[in-house]
Amino acid sequence: MQRLAPALRQDNVPLDLISLIKTILAATKEISFRVGQGHLSEVMGSTLDENIQGEVQKQLDVVANQLLKDILLESGFVKAISSEEEDTSVAGNINGKYIVSFDPLDGSSNIEINSLIGTIFSIMEAPEGMDASDPDLFKQPGHKQVCAGYVLYGPSTTLAMTTGQGTHFYTLDKTHGSYMLTERNIQVPKETSEFAINMSNHRFWQAPMAAYIDDLLRGKEGPRGRNFNMRWNGAMVGDVHRILTRGGFFSYPVDNKDPAKPAKLRLMYEANPMSFLIEQAGGLSVTSQGRIMDIEPEDIHQRVEVILGSSDEVEQCLSYYSGN
Repeated sequence: MQRLAPALRQDNVPLDLISLIKTILAATKEISFRVGQGHLSEVMGSTLDENIQGEVQKQLDVVANQLLKDILLESGFVKAISSEEEDTSVAGNINGKYIVSFDPLDGSSNIEINSLIGTIFSIMEAPEGMDASDPDLFKQPGHKQVCAGYVLYGPSTTLAMTTGQGTHFYTLDKTHGSYMLTERNIQVPKETSEFAINMSNHRFWQAPMAAYIDDLLRGKEGPRGRNFNMRWNGAMVGDVHRILTRGGFFSYPVDNKDPAKPAKLRLMYEANPMSFLIEQAGGLSVTSQGRIMDIEPEDIHQRVEVILGSSDEVEQCLSYYSGN
């Protein structure tokens, strides 16, 4: 097995980007330790605050965000960062080459039940001629990402990452503190009989998504002619990891549950990085209107519907929107 840096050099990743990736992963090692300690780390439970999304913050959310924020701003590699837990972007080194968006602890509602959570990150090159404090630095479509990944804090700490040369899996060797390449060029199977969606929102979905899921639930007696299994982790990192590992379909569609929030997932630090990983593994990642990584962002906390996974099943879902 290869260590991280040689594996990245094999993909011709620039040295400064390798250094930035290693900086991010240094923070995830500390987060992994805190998560693994559970109540022993004394950072369990909720705070009295809400983040910019209006969501109650968990103590681990705050700790993970601060760890990533501090290590990135101190590194000198980044011009600015944006995070789910920050109201706006945070300026770094005016001469930094990169900008980083991240969700420090995706699935934090799973913390108390000791279930899957993770860190998601996205790296782009910083536009020239803009101030480091200008959040418009981040208004770039996802296809401009130079690196994206997530770290899943499960029974093992697993990194899924792409720099545009395929999606690879790494595992944290906790004995030596190193991420080791364990699988290169992950491929998502084109077909699947497994889907992940929050069924409790069924009554709020648009008609095409509701009809598509209803047909899956009809199984082999329905129009699809086979049975489907549903899996739902309550953390995007867990559901996407399952798809990268064995295929599947995932969606968090638009709905009318809350008119102020017609979509759940954030474009810059959830949908875009996951889309990059899925596409590099041969899957599809779209909204009902088109490719996610072609969306021109309007705000660093912009929300977007997500439909991703095995290509044949994503296309099946989209056919319900086109009427075919």
